Amino acid sequence: MVTVAHVRRIARALPRTEEALVRDRIKFRVGRIVYLALSRDETVLGFAFPKEERDALVAAEPAKFLPPDRVDERYHWVQVRLAAIDEPELREIVVEAWRMVVPKRVAAAHLGEASRSTS
Repeated sequence: MVTVAHVRRIARALPRTEEALVRDRIKFRVGRIVYLALSRDETVLGFAFPKEERDALVAAEPAKFLPPDRVDERYHWVQVRLAAIDEPELREIVVEAWRMVVPKRVAAAHLGEASRSTS
């Protein structure tokens, strides 16, 4: 089972990430855009995720993934039970959520991806 400490360690290593406490919830954001948010009891992690893929993810693994809270349905968002994932899966979730909110060049530079420019 992963913990808040695991989430924090992975997220804080990503460029432009800031941690904030908002209404008793730990959130990670880039600028004003939140890409991770822990539930108040720190057992569920909400994360940025393509809205058009959300239903398929939740349907494929309903014991692991949850739809967003009703107030968050309009956003690119889904939730995962921390007890249901391991650290490699958490890392993938966090990095992919972060990639949704940073400029492509920032993600590419941080992840060591070769830039593909046409000359």
